[in-house]
Amino acid sequence: MPSGPIKIIVPCGSLGAGVVEEEVQRGVALGAHAIASDAGSTDSGAAYLALGMSKNNRGSVKRDLKILMKAGAEAGIPVIIGTSGQAGGDLNVDWTRDIAVEIAGELGITPKIALLYSEQDKAVLKAKNAAGKITALAPLGPLDDATIDSCDHIVAALGPEPYIAALQAGADVILGGRTTDTAVIASFALLHGAPQGASWHAGKVSECGSQCSVHRDRGAGVLLTIDQDGFEIETLALNNQCTPHSVSAHMLYENSDPFRLTEPGGVLDVTDAVYASTDDRTVRVTGSVWDPKPYTMKLEGAAGGRYQTLMLVGIQDPDVLARVDAFHDKMLAALYDRARKSLGPEAGDFHISLRMYGWNAVSGDKPPPGTPAPRELGVLFVATADTQELATQIAKACNAYFFHYPISMDKELPSYGFAFTPADVERGQVYEFKLNHVVHVDDPMELVRTAWVDLRKEEAA
Repeated sequence: MPSGPIKIIVPCGSLGAGVVEEEVQRGVALGAHAIASDAGSTDSGAAYLALGMSKNNRGSVKRDLKILMKAGAEAGIPVIIGTSGQAGGDLNVDWTRDIAVEIAGELGITPKIALLYSEQDKAVLKAKNAAGKITALAPLGPLDDATIDSCDHIVAALGPEPYIAALQAGADVILGGRTTDTAVIASFALLHGAPQGASWHAGKVSECGSQCSVHRDRGAGVLLTIDQDGFEIETLALNNQCTPHSVSAHMLYENSDPFRLTEPGGVLDVTDAVYASTDDRTVRVTGSVWDPKPYTMKLEGAAGGRYQTLMLVGIQDPDVLARVDAFHDKMLAALYDRARKSLGPEAGDFHISLRMYGWNAVSGDKPPPGTPAPRELGVLFVATADTQELATQIAKACNAYFFHYPISMDKELPSYGFAFTPADVERGQVYEFKLNHVVHVDDPMELVRTAWVDLRKEEAA
């Protein structure tokens, strides 16, 4: 058990993003008691949960985890990873487990590895829902059984308690399922008696590693020092620095309220927090408060839906660029008409969209009158249908119109710059999140399953 302040290395914002080995070594030399890192997010969409796959390639995750496991083994401190394999589903955890076991063999170490599974049984969730234990978050409404059944995988975001239990049971490495970023980092400090306000706040500002620093392109990690009065955070890159502004600003990251952050079992309140520089690279924070609340866990459910086929052109035609909105509306109507006439009822309930990159593809809002014409335009055609074959047949039917449709019918047909040949690119299935709800639990451990890979015992056997 640490005596005095608790020191935790947060080596990067997400496992696989690029741990800097020298920074980890520096943190260990400064007396770190644990290494903790998030490994996933919902930022990149629902496919990673629905498919049980990682956004990051295996090589980058293995590289980072190998650095951390080596440092942890040499220093005798635990390595704590949350939201394993990008989405934190069971398949994602198992994928990361296999990498960790492979690394252990290469390093010649025998860690005791805890696996924390947060994927949920649909029957359990239906029972919870029937008992009024599941609440919708805006903008969704009440949950029904059909929505639960439609999900390929459902996870509940864990709090720190499963990590604390695994540490108490002697885990050298913890690979957690879907977990709040903050809980992964706060767990070690909470286990060892650090104040809840300081522990949660330290976890929040360090969740993305050096993103809470002034120069976010310098280095990857930070070192937390948590004591009974607050915490300090410093960059592990010597040419970087944390300032009161850079640290306090991170409370706004992925959080609509700069002072309050909802987590399992409570709300972190930093309304009265004080941020002060202690040297060129370090900030001390005091006054963080933990406001206990009934225990809830965020549910995330993902599923595959219909199928899409894409086409892409680049346009520099000055007539089109001068009338982008009119061109969009005329072409879209012509494409729908062409698809319906070509495929007839066979097309089913299909959808076509045109994304005008360089004009309004991101927002979808029409620019205000007087907006200057773009220099060029990228137009992405997206056909959505019940099957991949149908989506592709719709694209093929629209091919000639998409590449040659004029803004002025009294001029020669243009030819736009197509990006690929064949022009139609089958994107595959569309994945979406189906749940935006929380489940109320009496016991923080009731929706988590813990399994072990104890390589010490396997070696002895």
